Parts: sequence; structure tokens; C-alpha cells
Amino acid sequence: MGITWKHAAASALLALGLLHILFGLARFHPALSAAWHEGLANRFGTDDGRRLAFWFIAFGPPLILCGHLALRAAVANDLATLGLIGLYGCAIGAAGIVAFPQSPLWGLLAVSIVLVAVGRGWLV
Repeated sequence: MGITWKHAAASALLALGLLHILFGLARFHPALSAAWHEGLANRFGTDDGRRLAFWFIAFGPPLILCGHLALRAAVANDLATLGLIGLYGCAIGAAGIVAFPQSPLWGLLAVSIVLVAVGRGWLV
């Protein structure tokens, strides 16, 4: 048995979350390091760069969670749940792309479209 669309898309969603965190740690290392050396607590509300770093990295765990849920749904052949996760991802991705067209949210939108297609039975 080969890799199915549902497993590939679910795994891609989980990978997007992990990559979001890893890229955020690398990209925002100076801001995170400065906040760490200042004691971390209450060190993200006063600087736009630090706020961006926090929220960028904080977006990773929900993506990972959705990826895990999608993998569980794929294993259980729960297409309705895969489609629902895809719809939410499409909404977030589309809103983010409208706000920031140059953002990497195109990746989330692509994976989410595949999840919707799997949920509808258009891809197997």
C-alpha cells in the first residue's frame, strides 16, 4: 500500500507546524535571545519584533495539533474531520494571504485544499 493523499496532507500539515517553529527560532533568534537574557517574563509586549517572534512561533503548535488530529482522522478514515480541518486551514490561509500576499501561508492553503478534496472524496 502506497502513501495516500489523506496521509500525505495530514503529515504535511504536521510538518508545516514543526517548520514554523524551527524557522521562527532561526529567523527571530536575536529577539528571542534578548528576551531570554532579560528574564523572558513580560518581555514581548513592548517591542514589535519580539511580538512578531512570539506570535510567529506560537502559531506552530496549533498547526502541529491539527496535523496530529488529521493523521488520526486519516488512520480512522474519518473523511469528514479531514475536510473540516481543511476548511479551517483554507479560511486561515486565505485570510493571511489577503493580509500578507508574500507570506508562506500559501503552503497552508495548498495543504488545506488537499484536505478538503480528500474530505469530499475527490482525492483518495
